Amino acid sequence: MPYTYTLSALIPASPQDIYDTWLDSRGHSAMTGGKAVQSARIGDSVSAWGDYITGRNLHLEPGRRIVQTWRTTHFTDAHGDSVITVTLTKIAGGTRVTLNHANVPDDHTRYEESGWKDHYFTPMQRYFMTMTGVAEVIARAKRTAGSPARKTTIKNAKQAARKAAGKTVGKKKTAKAAAGKPSWSTARKKKAKKAAAGKTRRASQR
Repeated sequence: MPYTYTLSALIPASPQDIYDTWLDSRGHSAMTGGKAVQSARIGDSVSAWGDYITGRNLHLEPGRRIVQTWRTTHFTDAHGDSVITVTLTKIAGGTRVTLNHANVPDDHTRYEESGWKDHYFTPMQRYFMTMTGVAEVIARAKRTAGSPARKTTIKNAKQAARKAAGKTVGKKKTAKAAAGKPSWSTARKKKAKKAAAGKTRRASQR
């Protein structure tokens, strides 16, 4: 008998950015790592992970909710389409993505146990924390000329880019220290000490 379950995850991006990325073929593919064909129009067919998943858009609320039929190649003719409802809620640090998956065949528990986490939530978190994801958000915003959220999206993405860049620099500094390489201040102190020692030797030789 089909069953329903709900999962959630924190994604470091705005609800609108996640919504736009999910419904954009190139964005969805980059976000998950699997080829996808998506659309932002109700009724259009969609696919993900190289046609492993197929469906169509049932209901769309920009920046808030995505409802799609969803079936994998493991579904048989006896299985009806399952339905996913992706709800996007803005919270501190990003967006709470709540996924409700309904009408799932009762023996297809791997979607709930690991499928969504391994193939969506974790890749999404990684994507939106990288410079690649930030750059794609900016590029997509620039392509949607006239959108009232365009300037805000670009501004938020640039702030995320600066934050991501800061984390990268921080990691490099930490790695350098862990490797035992002297910092700039340490190297300068050693150089000054060496120079002082040289002066002392020269003075004693006179």
